[in-house]
Amino acid sequence: MDKDRVKGAIDQVVGSTKHHVGNVIGDIRTQDEGAIQEIKGELETDAGKLKDAVRGVKQKVFTAQEIHEEEQREKRRAELVEHHNLF
Repeated sequence: MDKDRVKGAIDQVVGSTKHHVGNVIGDIRTQDEGAIQEIKGELETDAGKLKDAVRGVKQKVFTAQEIHEEEQREKRRAELVEHHNLF
């Protein structure tokens, strides 16, 4: 899990708490700061999810490439064995 997801989740909780506290005490500045921090947390979480998704795609591509390369090696081995058996 990307560190931005963790930081984003924390900012969302803290921001939401600030927003609610601001509502309870009637402090508009605290409400606004909380709302901004909550949105910042959502963006961080989304960025972390995107980074995780990119890592997952890279891993799948890398794995597919390894499989393809191994298939090519096996094909080449089979061709060499067949060629050797012809002699």
